[in-house]
Amino acid sequence: MKLNEIKSPPGANKGIKRVGRGTGSGHGKTSTRGHKGQHSRSGGGTRPGFEGGQMPLQRRIPKRGFTNIFKKEYAIVNLKDLNSFDDGTEITPDFLLEEGIIKAVKDGVKILGNGDLDKKLFIQTHKISKQAEEKVLARGGKVEVI
Repeated sequence: MKLNEIKSPPGANKGIKRVGRGTGSGHGKTSTRGHKGQHSRSGGGTRPGFEGGQMPLQRRIPKRGFTNIFKKEYAIVNLKDLNSFDDGTEITPDFLLEEGIIKAVKDGVKILGNGDLDKKLFIQTHKISKQAEEKVLARGGKVEVI
């Protein structure tokens, strides 16, 4: 047997159901849709989630909580991520964006104190945790909240 002689076994590939091609085909007249009713008509059927008039699940389940429309979303940077920069580097939100540390500034940048800082850095940020500020100042750096 060669690759060009390989064939599917009989019955492996079923033909498509061709409807509406006359009564002799067995799928003519109503085209397998039956007589009358919602599904027999064009455009018939229901929207997703419809339960035949019964109160749908998404309306039976109680609402919970709320969304604060005034919520501020900060881009978060940990101190351990800032170790890759040289001593004396000035860290600003735009600089972090250029370096690829953050993807977007959103409502601001917040520096968190996760990890240790080995460099002396000058940081300008919108928010900074107390722990992070202490670690930066202990290394001789400066922090400015903008």
